Amino acid sequence: MIEITQGDSPILLGLPHTGTDLPEEVAKALNDTGRALADTDWHIDRLYAGLLDSVTTVRTPIHRYAIDVNRGPDGASLYPGQNTTGLCPLTDFDGRPIYHEGMAPDADEIERRRLAYHAPYHVAMQEEIARIKAAHGVCILYDCHSIRSEIPFLFPDTLPDFNIGTNSGHSCAASVEKAVENLCADAAGYSHVVNGRFKGGYTTRQYGNPASGVHAIQMELAQSTYMDETPPWRWSDARADRLRPILKNILNTLQDIAHSGELR
Repeated sequence: MIEITQGDSPILLGLPHTGTDLPEEVAKALNDTGRALADTDWHIDRLYAGLLDSVTTVRTPIHRYAIDVNRGPDGASLYPGQNTTGLCPLTDFDGRPIYHEGMAPDADEIERRRLAYHAPYHVAMQEEIARIKAAHGVCILYDCHSIRSEIPFLFPDTLPDFNIGTNSGHSCAASVEKAVENLCADAAGYSHVVNGRFKGGYTTRQYGNPASGVHAIQMELAQSTYMDETPPWRWSDARADRLRPILKNILNTLQDIAHSGELR
């Protein structure tokens, strides 16, 4: 079920929110708002495809409305006191219910989904981190995300184009964070922020441990940088063609850092 592409690079790409598959029982319980799947990280796997030779990827095809693999298994909020969505979301990013009345998952159903879909993703993530670290002495986990640039329920105003999350500097070496920040700052016509509204999800916080040789960083892209932010969520060749070289530079720079030996 979990889709793994193994490569020889020290870089690992996480793809937790590109899937659009819904188990039949989940699809039946969702209302029209839920079945619209508006909060998908649309086209992110396409956006990063081919940017780094022999990169490893870990992807789940299951949609985040069934269960969000970038939330902790205990369902604890990543951003206490702020609007967000949980392990098995009950609303979309606009705060609208996604289930038919009385059909939201109970504790037993959440646990069933956790075992079926959440746990296998993290087993795969752990195994690939261990394999890469064994080969290179270090692993840089780059978690790939995107979101609409304007969602008042989640954040005010317009989101910057590049939202870099390192769990407030705890999930990776300072050199990793700074390298990505500098490349985003140098990207003409784009805005960026480090540890702003998005500091990194469960994956970044769980696996980023610089002392052990695992460095994790999350990139939350504003979807306006490469696609239309309204249904049917069309890919934009012009915007993506402008963005992809910047992302390629980021990934290849991180690979150079990993190969340099300075993170060991």
